[in-house]
Amino acid sequence: MAKKTSEEASSEMLGRKAPAFSLPDQNGKVHKLSEYKGKWVVLFAYPKDDTPSFGLTQ
Repeated sequence: MAKKTSEEASSEMLGRKAPAFSLPDQNGKVHKLSEYKGKWVVLFAYPKDDTPSFGLTQ
């Protein structure tokens, strides 16, 4: 099976419901996804400060 591009992987996720999760922000305040129900949410994660973003590669 061939590896998927990041665009292919992203398109598979569009329209799907995200699982419940909570994460701390840079100040330590914990945010739950459920607190943002009905709002647009963009989540960007990176492994360590000052490193490039990560994703699927070909």
